[in-house]
Amino acid sequence: MKIANCSATEQQQLTLLEARIGRTHLRQRLGLEGEHEAHVFRRGTHFFHLENWFSVHAVIRGTLTLAGLHGRGRRNALTICQQDNEVALARLPPAFAGYTVLHLSDLHLDMNAACVERLIERVQGLQHELCVLTGDFRFRTFGPYQPVLDALARLRPHLGTTVLAVLGNHDTIRMVPGMEALGIRVLLNESMSIKRGGQALVVAGIDDAHYFRTHNFHQALAGVPDGACTILLSHTPEPYRHAAHADFSLMLAGHTHGGQICLPGGMPILTDSDAPRAYARGAWRYHGMVGYTSVGSGASIVDVRLNCPPEVTLHRLRCA
Repeated sequence: MKIANCSATEQQQLTLLEARIGRTHLRQRLGLEGEHEAHVFRRGTHFFHLENWFSVHAVIRGTLTLAGLHGRGRRNALTICQQDNEVALARLPPAFAGYTVLHLSDLHLDMNAACVERLIERVQGLQHELCVLTGDFRFRTFGPYQPVLDALARLRPHLGTTVLAVLGNHDTIRMVPGMEALGIRVLLNESMSIKRGGQALVVAGIDDAHYFRTHNFHQALAGVPDGACTILLSHTPEPYRHAAHADFSLMLAGHTHGGQICLPGGMPILTDSDAPRAYARGAWRYHGMVGYTSVGSGASIVDVRLNCPPEVTLHRLRCA
C-alpha cells in the first residue's frame, strides 16, 4: 500500500507492518489518524474531546492558577507512586505463581523532560519478569512522535528483558517500527506466549478501542488454545464486557488517568470513558475476569494532578 507524505524508509517500514497486520487494519488506522489530526470534533461516539479543544486547556490552567492549585498540581504530577496489586487467577499455570508484571500506562513522555527522569527513578530497581505498557506515549493526539521515541530510548534499559505494549488514542501507528527497534513488542490485535517451567502464559493486545476502535478480539486470540490463561492489554477498560466473554483471565488497561483532577477523596470529575466509574481506577472484576485500570504515570491536557497521584503498578500473580 502506497502511503502519502512519508519517506522511503518509512514507506518500507509500513509495508512490512502491512504484511504483518493486514492492509485493512493499517489503512483504517492511518486514515482515521489523518482525519483526527484535521478535526477537533468527531462524529458519533466521543463527539466532544477535551484533548482537542485547545482553548479549554488555557481555561483549566487559568482556573487552577486563580485557585492557587496550579503549582501544587504540577508538583503532584511528578510524584509517582508505586502500587502493588496481588492477582489471583484460577487458570494460572503453577510455574507462574509469583510472576510479577510491571504495568505502566499513559506515559505522555514528551510532556516535559522532568517526567521522564522521575519515571526512570521510580522504575529503577523494581523486580519484575515482564513489563507491559498500555498506551498513550505522546502528550498531544497529533504532531511529531520522534521526541516520544527518544524518551522511550532513555526509559527502555530500565524496563527489563521483555516489554510488551499496545497503542493508545494519543499514538500513531507510525511509531511502531521505532518502538520495536528499541525492543518493545507492540501487540496490534496479536498475542504472544510466554514460557516458564515448561508451561505457558498468553499475553494478547488490542489496538485502541476508545477513539480509533480498530481493536479486534478475533485476531488477537487467533491460535490461542481454548482454556489458556490469557492476559489482555487494552489501552482503555471500555471493552471490558467483550473481553470477559472472550474468556480473558486478566485485563490490564489505562486511559482514564483515574480522573487526573479529582475532588478530595479521589472522586473523579471526568474519566473520558464509557466504562463504569468503578472501573476507572484500580482493581475490579467482571464475571470471571479480573481487571486493573492504571491511573497512569503521566498527565494529559494540562500537566497537573490533584487528589490522584500518578503511579507505576506491580501485579503479582498467584493461583486462585
